Amino acid sequence: MNPAFSVISFTLVAGAAQGLVVALACAALAGVPAGRGFGLVALGLALAMLVVGLGASFLHLGRPERAWRAAAMWRTSWLSREVIVLPVFMALVALWWAVLWLQGARGAGAPQGLAATPAPLAAAALGLAGLLWLCTAQIYACLRFIQEWAHPLTLVNYTLIGLASGCVLACALAASLGERALLAAAAPWALTVTFAAWAARTAALLRNAGLKLKSTAQSATGIRSPRLVQKSMGMSAGAFNTREFFHRASAVAVQRVRWALHGLGFALPAALMLAAAQVGSGHAAWWWLAVAAQVPGLLAERWLFFAQARHPQNLYYQTVS
Repeated sequence: MNPAFSVISFTLVAGAAQGLVVALACAALAGVPAGRGFGLVALGLALAMLVVGLGASFLHLGRPERAWRAAAMWRTSWLSREVIVLPVFMALVALWWAVLWLQGARGAGAPQGLAATPAPLAAAALGLAGLLWLCTAQIYACLRFIQEWAHPLTLVNYTLIGLASGCVLACALAASLGERALLAAAAPWALTVTFAAWAARTAALLRNAGLKLKSTAQSATGIRSPRLVQKSMGMSAGAFNTREFFHRASAVAVQRVRWALHGLGFALPAALMLAAAQVGSGHAAWWWLAVAAQVPGLLAERWLFFAQARHPQNLYYQTVS
């Protein structure tokens, strides 16, 4: 497939925002002490990231003014369900931010900080984040004719990568704002989820590398000869089918993206997190370096997710001997 930067940006930024909200919700439910100011900054950043992701998704639409119609098919379309769940999740994050902001009006004697978040609110944040990951992943996993996507690891990867990026971001914020208790609680989870996401993504890559495609040149053309060789692209000029369903990158470029996925997306952030644990909680720079390394690595991961998907129509429109 031809990866659209708008979709790559949306899924990456929104997924990291979901992971950040999940980290905050788990900390709130566990009673981990964290200041009100930290909660306002973290939730404000998560909400801003969701807004940016939503804006990026609009760039993928041919007629953005008709975007509201995308919710009409919620009974059968995972995309429609995502369109509904996303603004509900954003509204909940905004409500949580408002609850923390209003804590200041209660006076010094009232419960303050992230741990004072009402448990139903934090639990709802967890549930909606998980539901949004489900909707986003199922948009691709439900397409049975694209074998690289149609498997449970698609949902696992969307969830774990979102959790990993969100937890690393939460640790960077906690280190910068002096929230040592939260950093001590979240840092092991950030490292664990990063390794889990790396393992799951590697498993998906290995699975896809060994796929035996159900569609063949014979089924694409209707010619049953066992020695069928395609000599042309199936089109005498460029068209929608030749542009939108193939990435046009060389095999060398794809291999470099795969290296960036492993190195920048997982290995280097994990090494930087381990270094941060060695130097102590006062060094936020290590965590921000992990975030900085993770961003291009996960962009590479998401690009490869789309580029690796082989649409059956490419057997006719793209394959050349």
